[in-house]
Amino acid sequence: MKKTPYTLFAASLFSMIMLMASCGNARNTGSEQQSEQAPVAETVQQSEQLVKITTDFGEIVLKLYNETPAHRDNFVKLVEEGFYDGTLFHRVINAFMIQGGDPSSKNAQPGQPLGSGGPDYTIQAEIVPGLFHKKGALAAARLGDQANPERRSSGSQFYIVQGRVWTPEELDRMEQQRGMAFSPEQRQAYTTIGGTPHLDAGYTVFGEVVEGLDVVDKIAAVQTAPGDRPVQDVAMKIELLK
Repeated sequence: MKKTPYTLFAASLFSMIMLMASCGNARNTGSEQQSEQAPVAETVQQSEQLVKITTDFGEIVLKLYNETPAHRDNFVKLVEEGFYDGTLFHRVINAFMIQGGDPSSKNAQPGQPLGSGGPDYTIQAEIVPGLFHKKGALAAARLGDQANPERRSSGSQFYIVQGRVWTPEELDRMEQQRGMAFSPEQRQAYTTIGGTPHLDAGYTVFGEVVEGLDVVDKIAAVQTAPGDRPVQDVAMKIELLK
C-alpha cells in the first residue's frame, strides 16, 4: 500500500509553505491511522519533564508541557524506548522549522525520500490556546485538514520552531485574514524572539526549548537538497533528564 504523507500547511502573509510531515507506514495509512489511539503512560507526571536532544551541532534541552498530557506521555515513552536515537532531522527550512521523528531516517541512504515513517497510531489533538508557535516551540506534525479534520498528530514526528520576527502591522493583517486575535503574550513573543504565528490553533504545541536555541539556528542554516533534507545528515539522540 502506498504510504500516505502527512503534510503541514503553513500559511504566511505572503505565501503558503507546505511541509511534509508523515507518521504513517505501509501497514497503516489515511483514515486507518485516524482511528487508532496512542498508548498512554500509566503514571501522570506532575513536574515538567525535561528531555535533551544531542546532535553534532550541540545539545537542545526541552521541557514538555503538562497541559498536553497525551503528547507528553507519548514522547516520554518513545524516548525511553530509544525510538529517536539515530534518527535524523530530515526536513529543515531556514526561518521556519527543523523536523524529525521519522524512524525510517535511521541509516537512510543519500537522496532517500524521508518523512513517511512512524508508529502505527496517531494522537488526539491537544491544541491549547495559551501554547503557541514562538521560537523554540516543540509541536507535532500531522496530516492536513482535508484528510485529517480532527487534526490528530503524528505518533512520532515533531518539529521545533525557528521562524522569524514579525512586525505589529504584519500581525494585524494576519488577524484580519484569519478572523482571530493574538494575545499580548503572543504579540510580545512574535515581535521580539519571533516564531511562526500562522501555525497557531492548527497544530499541537507540547513543549519548548529551554536551552540550545542557538543549536536550532545552526541546524536550520545547514545546506539542504530538494525536499528540504540536509545534504549532510543531522542525527539525534534523545534522553530524559529527570
